[in-house]
Amino acid sequence: MKILIVSDTHKSHKNLETVLEREGHIDMLIHLGDAEGKEDYINALVNCPFHVISGNNDFFSDLPREEEFFIGGSHVFITHGHYYYVGMSEERLKAEARGRGADIVMYGHTHRPALTVEDDLVTLNPGSVVYPRQEGRKGSYIVMRMDDKGNADFEIKFV
Repeated sequence: MKILIVSDTHKSHKNLETVLEREGHIDMLIHLGDAEGKEDYINALVNCPFHVISGNNDFFSDLPREEEFFIGGSHVFITHGHYYYVGMSEERLKAEARGRGADIVMYGHTHRPALTVEDDLVTLNPGSVVYPRQEGRKGSYIVMRMDDKGNADFEIKFV
């Protein structure tokens, strides 16, 4: 199973369209907030399950603030991250994820990609495919692959 993970598109979709073309077939798209009302447009770009949550710039959105679901046997918790002060550190978010029994927690908000693999929790942030803030300032996203045995691997990629 191939899952594309993005965040913080902020109504700009050229790079997302490039990524979708580059990656080819995906089995799921996860958007971690700040789609700014364009979630229907993004959903129309893909022919697969689509998970999207609200971010701090999704004003008046009916999107959920957080979501939990399973990918294979992995319990996934997604949030934009601003309610957990991820700009300061990931510690509150990790504590919440562990309290929920999550195996994988995904967040956005910082516009900087991050990936931490610990024995009991994978924490990831795809950065922003459109407005990167990390050194080098290349748009980023994550491809998650899960095999038939439920083993997952993650790759940070750049536009």
